[in-house]
Amino acid sequence: MKTALLTGGNGNLGRLVADRLRARGVAVIKFDLPGTEKPEEQDQVILGDIRDADAVDKIIADHKPDTIYHLASLLSGSSEVDLAASWAINATASFNLLQSAMRHDVDRFFFASTVATYGADMGDPLPLNAQQWPENFYGATKVAVERLGVYFKQKHGLDFRCLRFPLVISPFAPPSAVTAYPSHALRAAYEGRSFTFPVSPDIGMSTLYLDDVIRSIEEYSFAARDRLTEHAYNLHGYFVSAASVVDTIKARYPDFAHDYAPDPAVEALLSGWPDAMDMTAAIADWDWKPAYDFPESADAMFELLKQESPYPNNRG
Repeated sequence: MKTALLTGGNGNLGRLVADRLRARGVAVIKFDLPGTEKPEEQDQVILGDIRDADAVDKIIADHKPDTIYHLASLLSGSSEVDLAASWAINATASFNLLQSAMRHDVDRFFFASTVATYGADMGDPLPLNAQQWPENFYGATKVAVERLGVYFKQKHGLDFRCLRFPLVISPFAPPSAVTAYPSHALRAAYEGRSFTFPVSPDIGMSTLYLDDVIRSIEEYSFAARDRLTEHAYNLHGYFVSAASVVDTIKARYPDFAHDYAPDPAVEALLSGWPDAMDMTAAIADWDWKPAYDFPESADAMFELLKQESPYPNNRG
């Protein structure tokens, strides 16, 4: 790999993936919306809209990346608010990007997908090849791109690679993402705030820490093609419930104040998602192994929060 184009490259995930690639000597080009750039950029940044198919095609034609990391998407909550925008950004723009990749002989195409491509109660651990009948629009757009990628792989030889991630523990979890309550609770504890869990104590799901997400993308995208037996792989780190989040926080911040106000919609969603995802294929095909359990994730998360601007009630 010599040159990589990262869509959504100025986002938190994109920046972290870029750091990994740069350390391997890969020239990184980031494509993202205007206003997302930072003054200390180490990589080439091109600003634009992923929906502008001609602009995206010109970038690929001019810069000739051998690998594309397609990370740009409208997330689940925003997708439900604006279905048309979600389809245009998540599905149509992805189709155009895949076409451009083929047109300009891009060798490898990585796509970040999600457990939301599956419906509820599909088995636990969730089998890799369980039927994908998503219950939200975000998941539907991701399934569409998975199928498009496999089409271009089978019919035209594109090296399409896809990872499906569970819930991710991250300091960058959007505040509006209520299903990301473990990340929000960790931040609240660090900042000295109380936290209201939107689920009952026993509710949780398959989870992965951010560093494992980044490392999985790096390792999988560099894995030898002839070892890969699947079009897409499911990843899993550990199961974490609201109660285990509380226990882990209180072991570090004993005065952490919390309560529970279960939201039926959130509980129904998380109850239907798996406690574990079968990652046997990832282990066998490219030696995947998560490095973090939940307590280690919490410690790493608190360490990352220390690197942010200090809060008035900072207890770190």
